Amino acid sequence: MLIKLLRAHLGPYKKPIVLLVLLQLLQTCATLYLPSLNADIIDNGVVTGDTGYILEFGGLMIAVSVLQVLCNVGAVYYGARTASALGRDVRAAVFDRVQSFSARELGRFGAPSLITRTTNDVQQVQMLVLLAFTLMVSAPIMCVGGIIMALGLDVPLSAVLLAVVPVLGVSVGLIVRKMGPLFRTMQERLDGVNRVLREQITGNRVIRAFVRDGYEEKRFRRANTELTDVSVATGRLMALMFPTVMTVVNLSSIAVVWFGAHRIDSGGMQIGALTAFLAYLMQIVMAVMMATFMFMMVPRAEVCAERIEEVLGTGSSVVPPVSPVTELRRHGHLEVRGAEFRYPGAEEPVLRNVDLVARPGETTAVIGSTGSGKSTLLGLVPRLFDVTDGEVLVDGEDVRTLDPALLAKTVSLVPQKPYLFSGTVATNLRYGNPDATDEELWHALEVAQAKEFVEALEHGLDAPIAQGGTNVSGGQRQRLAIARTLVQRPEIYLFDDSFSALDYATDAALRAALGRETAGATVVIVAQRVSTIRDADRILVLDEGRLVGTGTHHELMDGNETYREIVLSQLTEAEAA
Repeated sequence: MLIKLLRAHLGPYKKPIVLLVLLQLLQTCATLYLPSLNADIIDNGVVTGDTGYILEFGGLMIAVSVLQVLCNVGAVYYGARTASALGRDVRAAVFDRVQSFSARELGRFGAPSLITRTTNDVQQVQMLVLLAFTLMVSAPIMCVGGIIMALGLDVPLSAVLLAVVPVLGVSVGLIVRKMGPLFRTMQERLDGVNRVLREQITGNRVIRAFVRDGYEEKRFRRANTELTDVSVATGRLMALMFPTVMTVVNLSSIAVVWFGAHRIDSGGMQIGALTAFLAYLMQIVMAVMMATFMFMMVPRAEVCAERIEEVLGTGSSVVPPVSPVTELRRHGHLEVRGAEFRYPGAEEPVLRNVDLVARPGETTAVIGSTGSGKSTLLGLVPRLFDVTDGEVLVDGEDVRTLDPALLAKTVSLVPQKPYLFSGTVATNLRYGNPDATDEELWHALEVAQAKEFVEALEHGLDAPIAQGGTNVSGGQRQRLAIARTLVQRPEIYLFDDSFSALDYATDAALRAALGRETAGATVVIVAQRVSTIRDADRILVLDEGRLVGTGTHHELMDGNETYREIVLSQLTEAEAA
């Protein structure tokens, strides 16, 4: 998965990668040349006392060192730029894919996991690529080049390398093999910590209201401890790796000095050559250590790449049409025919064989007990998810054939839990219509019964709104969400229990103002309060996903037992009449 991900996203950066490899090659060649120059200076300059030779070749060493530094700086520069660009592109790809998800896919992954995959997982892959460009490219060149140069200095002494390199490789391989499962568990437990933390921050008021601080502390402590345990286990393996490598290095250095001394004593080797051989040995070992550092990152990056690819490889159940309809003949006509919606693997559908007709200038209401599928029915219209059977038609066209931009312009949904974005009142109201004027914003606020409290804010339309609208009350949040929809001025308004946080007086005033504002539009209201929908032109009654009644308030009171039970649970017989 890691190779597949890198191949897909590093394609546009072939030129910087080629330049980076050339710079790393030059830098490594310069590094390999320096010990040979040092050996020549010792054998032909220091031993013979030739100062001119020392100065001449010392100057050459300085020039080679400068070249090495410049190439290294250039390689790191291009490596960092390319790795950062890769991280940017992968994050953008994950974000675009998540934006295309329907509610079904979002529920499958969950917000905490998607956040971790977009941030931490991408960062791990980006870090691996950066290390690969700065370390892994030069490591094999350094290792192979060091062995060749060492063989050129003294073949018998190079036999030490035949023992050192395999021992290092096997030791590192055994440790890295055990790291893979631990890194997968670490990322999963990081998801768990994010999930618990997100719940506790979002549900802070509920926690305090029920005095569950101690319980939530235990939950977080448990999730945090589980992550810590895996991190400690991984850290132990990582801590074992470097002492193992250094032990092999030090033993090999002792062996080189021991056998090299005998070679010098017998006249088969010069002192400078032994110094250079030790330098090459250290370069070989450093190359192995760099590769080791890389291999430590590979298992975690592989796990992260799998998690990223899982998101990128998941298609949305709401697929944009190949040849979308970009223009509608009629305006505001909504029809649902035999709609069924079933979650994957579910034994029973949420909705089954539901029919609905809503026309311009009319208000259609949907009522039913909790869990009867009311919100699901409304979610089918703007394609938060698609029907698994049946059709949803807007102006005679199946919503699955409409251009997404046209559907969004025609249909607007005020969800059951309205969400406001961080910014100001004005930026939130202009979310569906960026070109709306201040006058249009104030008019929408007046209709939504929100003008008074917005005027009372210190900066009016420019008053700050916190993420999620947490700095305003539930009722104010609902009214701002309704005003946002009014600014968009769609042809079909969908209100999903959007008046539940309002008091009766505000609810009545808002419905009266909405009736005038949306007189020529199609309005569909889902509500729990009978008082909110009793004056609707048509009321649909849902029960366990089935449509059990359609008619006006009085017709249903006379002939539908389910509706009558709902009404009498809220109103007296006289009030209902």
